[in-house]
Order: sequence, then structure tokens, then C-alpha cells
Amino acid sequence: MGTRLAELVERFGGHLAGDPNIEVTGIAPLSDAGATHISFLSNSKLRALAAQSNAAALILSPLDDPTVAATYTGARIVTSNPYAYFARAAQYFVALEAIEPEPGIHPSAVVAASAKVDPSAHVGPHATVEEGAVIKAGAVIDAGCFIGREAEVGEDTHLFANVTFHARCKIGARGIIHSGAVIGADGFGFANEAGVYIKIPQTGRVLIGDDVEIGANTSVDRGALADTVLEDGVKLDNQIQIGHNCHIGAHTAMAGCVGVAGSARIGKHCTFGGAAMVLGHLEIADNVHISSGTMVSRSVLEPGQYTGFYPLAKNAEWEKSAAIVRNLASMREKIRTLEKTIKKLTEDK
Repeated sequence: MGTRLAELVERFGGHLAGDPNIEVTGIAPLSDAGATHISFLSNSKLRALAAQSNAAALILSPLDDPTVAATYTGARIVTSNPYAYFARAAQYFVALEAIEPEPGIHPSAVVAASAKVDPSAHVGPHATVEEGAVIKAGAVIDAGCFIGREAEVGEDTHLFANVTFHARCKIGARGIIHSGAVIGADGFGFANEAGVYIKIPQTGRVLIGDDVEIGANTSVDRGALADTVLEDGVKLDNQIQIGHNCHIGAHTAMAGCVGVAGSARIGKHCTFGGAAMVLGHLEIADNVHISSGTMVSRSVLEPGQYTGFYPLAKNAEWEKSAAIVRNLASMREKIRTLEKTIKKLTEDK
């Protein structure tokens, strides 16, 4: 199935230069696009590749358009943010070919009598929905999912196969939770008495806002007493750990393997590169950007980019540097002693 360029512009805006009746069937990379594809240019370094593309049409910025248009013969949609335009167009093309699940409850699913499943929702094979749970309109619960007692899944939210969504947790509208994710498992809470660990009951919930996406095999722990909170628009990649009682601000995004320890409070519009780590009970302000592999060991109270890893080096060089670092304290004392000696000698003169 395809769509005319005029329909795309009517739906998503932008300025169309070229034939509005050109029909495109999907989006492809600049180098692979053919006569039925639309492609996009979001990196000005690829202008030359875009100018030679075989795509029927291009999505590009006003800055790139004059250079590309000099040699490119296809139609062009000019917009201030080509990458965002591409994302929305890609969603549209996927929706054209999507096979919507049938509303209703599969015969093999187990749904408690007191659970409320909207007639327009889909509950797939071998799913379990426990007592008092609520599945709202248009929600999709794929095969093998577990929805705990009194949990709530919002409108048009999609839980892919084998998601575990524990008791009393809530997610808002248009959410996406990918396979293997566990929402609302117990947080890591123990008291130590004479070397023996005593479990602290985890009685809080996980509260998730609207338009949140959670990746495969990611875990979000329930709060110990208060709740763990993910605000609207949060995006979590695969294999992330969010500890109990964390609060993640709206539209914050985290790449794969990020770990956030309990009770950390993270602001809005933050980003975390892959494998970044945040210690517990810290506060991170809005608009903070943490580089991949960084260990955040103190609160970050000002917006900006923060990096905390030692540059890659050959092992022998790294060992030399490590030896120097270990001796910094003694070197510091020696320097202080020398400074005092120099100062005394200067004063004596």
C-alpha cells in the first residue's frame, strides 16, 4: 500500500516541491531507496549522497534543500526537522500495513471475574489478568503476559508477549512495553543484623505516565513504601534497571544497560548513554545529558553534558596511569612540603 505525497504533506506539514501525485510505498535509506520510496536527509554531511539518490522524494531541511535541489530530480518535502518528519511518516507507513489484533479475550487466557477488560481491548493466548485489574479501551495484551491484581493498563497501550506487570502498577495511554520486561518486581531492600539480611517488604507501586516506551528485558522495581514513578514520554531502552522509589522526569531517555539505583530522582528531558550508572539517592536536574559508560556518583544540579570515564588506552599504558593515580596522595603531600620549604626560603631572603 502506498500514499501520495500530497497526503503526507496534508497530514504532517512541510513544503512540497514537486509532483503532489507521486505515490510512495515506504521509506528507505538514501543509498537503497528506489523509485517507489521516500527517503530523508538529517545529516548535512550526506548532501552529496542525497543529491544522487534514486528515491522518488526526499525529506530535508531548508538549509540542505538548495544544494540538493541543484542535481536531485525527485520531489522534495522541506521541513525544519527532517528526522522527526521521517519518524512520523514511518509510523504512518507501518500503520498502513499493520494487522490489528481482534478485540476480545482469547479462549486460552485466564481473566479473573472481577477484572475489567474493555470490549475493544485484546487479551492474547495464555495471558493472565488477575482480580481487580483494569484493561482500558484499545489496549493490546499479547500472548503470555501477566497482569497482576488491581493493575491498570491505559488506553491503546501495547504489552508485547511475556511482559510481567505486577499488582497495583499502572501505565497510562499509548504506552509500549516490549517482551520480557518486568514492571513492579520487588526492589532490593534489606536490613542487615549481625551479618544476616532481613527483607523489607516492598509495598509501593510503579506509576507510569502516557506515551512511555520500555524496552525488552528492562526491569522497573516497585517502591519500598512510596511509589516508583516514570512520567509522561519517558523512553527506556533494553536491559535497563530502575531501582525502587526512583522518579524519572518527563521525556527523559535512557539507552541500553543503564542502571539507576534506588531513590534517585532524575529530571525532565535528560539523556543517558548506554551503560551509564546512577548511584542511589542522587538528584539530577532537568536537561542533563550523561555520556555512555559514565558513573554518576554525586548529584548533578546544573543542566549540561557530563562525562566520567577514563579514555581507552593500551593495557600497559593504563597500568602505568593507574599506578600514578594510586600515588597521587603521597605526591600531593610531597608537593605541599616543597611549597612550604620554598616559601620559607623566600621569606628568609
